[in-house]
Amino acid sequence: MAKTIKLTAEGLKQLENELELLKTEGRKEIAEKIKVARGYGDLSENSEYDEAKNDQAKIEARIVELEAMLKNVEIIGDNESSDTVMMGSRLKVLDVEFDEECEYKIVGSPEADVRKGLISDESPVGRALLGHKAGDEVVAETPSGNIVFKIIEIY
Repeated sequence: MAKTIKLTAEGLKQLENELELLKTEGRKEIAEKIKVARGYGDLSENSEYDEAKNDQAKIEARIVELEAMLKNVEIIGDNESSDTVMMGSRLKVLDVEFDEECEYKIVGSPEADVRKGLISDESPVGRALLGHKAGDEVVAETPSGNIVFKIIEIY
């Protein structure tokens, strides 16, 4: 049985857009690169052709990966009314050690991007925060050591 992929509606839209872009523009660009590279002559010693074929393989692999993900999607909602951290929750936390506030949204792993404050429910921090309420102190066991967070607000 294939693993269910948890995504927000926004994350689903992004993956669908990426898939459509790869199927249309990505394939056209690669076909053009291959056509140009064939014009350079002997394919056995043609590095441009080899590179274009490798790019084509990467695009086709990503298309297959995206299609497989999209077949097993579970949409998670924004839980604005919940007072407990769950998938889709937005929250403000305090890193107790550094006295630094951070804002996160708990999302599925395909749309996680720490730089944008999107953390996966499967990450050590995301997993630790799930199920807690505002005011709770939570210890996340990360590869670089334990991090203590205090949940300030869930919105």
